[in-house]
Amino acid sequence: MKANSYSLYNRLAKFVSLQAYYTIAGRDLEREIIPMLKDQNMGLMVWSPLAGGFLSGKFTRKNTSDNNARRVNFDFPPINKEKAFDIIDALEPMAKEKNCSVAQLSLAWLLNNPTVSTVIIGAKKTDQLEDNLKSIDITFTGAELQKLDEVSKLTPEYPGWMLERQGGDRKK
Repeated sequence: MKANSYSLYNRLAKFVSLQAYYTIAGRDLEREIIPMLKDQNMGLMVWSPLAGGFLSGKFTRKNTSDNNARRVNFDFPPINKEKAFDIIDALEPMAKEKNCSVAQLSLAWLLNNPTVSTVIIGAKKTDQLEDNLKSIDITFTGAELQKLDEVSKLTPEYPGWMLERQGGDRKK
């Protein structure tokens, strides 16, 4: 914000995009950064959209490791795995219903977000790339987006949870 304000004041080019980590399993940007991006009319270029491969479809509650997966030896970016498994549990039946992969749904969820300008895919193999690219053909119903939003939403932080608790009886 300060850099863009400085740019405006000094008639310089302003920032037009941010490259950052954002995924259905890591929505932390929604607290402050995405509102700023919207306010400043900036784009978002997402890196690690599958949470370091965790949302690739290789990992489930029953299969927590894949010896060929990079994430086994390099557990990055950090995620709340229990919450991520809840998200995967919601994505798996949806993927079967839509005849697609969990990875495709995870990428499509990002592409459905108007703040996201582009997604950097880190496929190691051609079949992964081909699978990921099919995400552009995925559409969601309002109910599906609501279900995914509910299972992946951020845990309220203070003072948000306090305001919600104290203002729960007030009309909006």
